[in-house]
Amino acid sequence: MNPMTPKSGLFLACSCISAIAAVGSIFEITSGQPDLGVQNTAIILALTIPLTGLFFLVAVRDAKANMK
Repeated sequence: MNPMTPKSGLFLACSCISAIAAVGSIFEITSGQPDLGVQNTAIILALTIPLTGLFFLVAVRDAKANMK
Protein backbone atom coordinates (compact mmCIF):
# COMPACT_ATOMS: atom_id res chain seq x y z
CA MET A 1 0.00 0.00 0.00
CA ASN A 2 1.27 3.45 -0.93
CA PRO A 3 1.15 5.86 2.04
CA MET A 4 1.66 8.86 -0.25
CA THR A 5 -1.54 10.87 -0.64
CA PRO A 6 -2.20 13.90 -2.83
CA LYS A 7 -2.11 16.04 0.30
CA SER A 8 1.29 14.76 1.41
CA GLY A 9 2.54 15.12 -2.17
CA LEU A 10 1.43 18.76 -2.19
CA PHE A 11 3.22 19.43 1.09
CA LEU A 12 6.35 17.74 -0.25
CA ALA A 13 6.20 19.84 -3.42
CA CYS A 14 5.83 23.01 -1.31
CA SER A 15 8.85 21.93 0.72
CA CYS A 16 10.90 21.51 -2.46
CA ILE A 17 9.84 24.89 -3.85
CA SER A 18 10.61 26.56 -0.54
CA ALA A 19 14.04 24.92 -0.41
CA ILE A 20 14.80 26.09 -3.95
CA ALA A 21 13.79 29.63 -2.98
CA ALA A 22 16.07 29.49 0.07
CA VAL A 23 19.06 28.29 -1.95
CA GLY A 24 18.38 30.91 -4.61
CA SER A 25 18.23 33.61 -1.94
CA ILE A 26 21.57 32.49 -0.54
CA PHE A 27 23.15 32.69 -3.99
CA GLU A 28 21.59 36.10 -4.60
CA ILE A 29 22.86 37.49 -1.29
CA THR A 30 26.37 36.12 -1.78
CA SER A 31 26.54 37.49 -5.32
CA GLY A 32 26.77 40.98 -3.88
CA GLN A 33 23.84 42.69 -5.63
CA PRO A 34 20.53 40.79 -5.28
CA ASP A 35 17.90 41.61 -7.91
CA LEU A 36 15.25 42.25 -5.25
CA GLY A 37 17.60 44.04 -2.87
CA VAL A 38 19.39 42.69 0.17
CA GLN A 39 16.54 43.33 2.60
CA ASN A 40 13.82 41.67 0.49
CA THR A 41 16.04 38.70 -0.32
CA ALA A 42 16.96 38.30 3.36
CA ILE A 43 13.25 38.33 4.27
CA ILE A 44 12.56 35.64 1.66
CA LEU A 45 15.44 33.58 3.04
CA ALA A 46 14.27 34.02 6.63
CA LEU A 47 10.76 32.83 5.70
CA THR A 48 11.68 29.93 3.43
CA ILE A 49 14.11 28.15 5.75
CA PRO A 50 11.53 27.35 8.45
CA LEU A 51 8.80 26.79 5.84
CA THR A 52 10.91 24.12 4.16
CA GLY A 53 11.21 22.15 7.38
CA LEU A 54 7.58 22.71 8.32
CA PHE A 55 6.22 21.54 4.96
CA PHE A 56 8.50 18.49 5.03
CA LEU A 57 7.45 17.59 8.57
CA VAL A 58 3.75 17.91 7.70
CA ALA A 59 4.25 15.77 4.57
CA VAL A 60 5.96 13.02 6.57
CA ARG A 61 3.32 13.09 9.30
CA ASP A 62 0.52 12.91 6.73
CA ALA A 63 2.17 9.98 4.98
CA LYS A 64 2.70 8.18 8.30
CA ALA A 65 -0.93 8.77 9.26
CA ASN A 66 -2.03 7.02 6.06
CA MET A 67 0.11 3.90 6.63
CA LYS A 68 -2.60 1.55 7.81
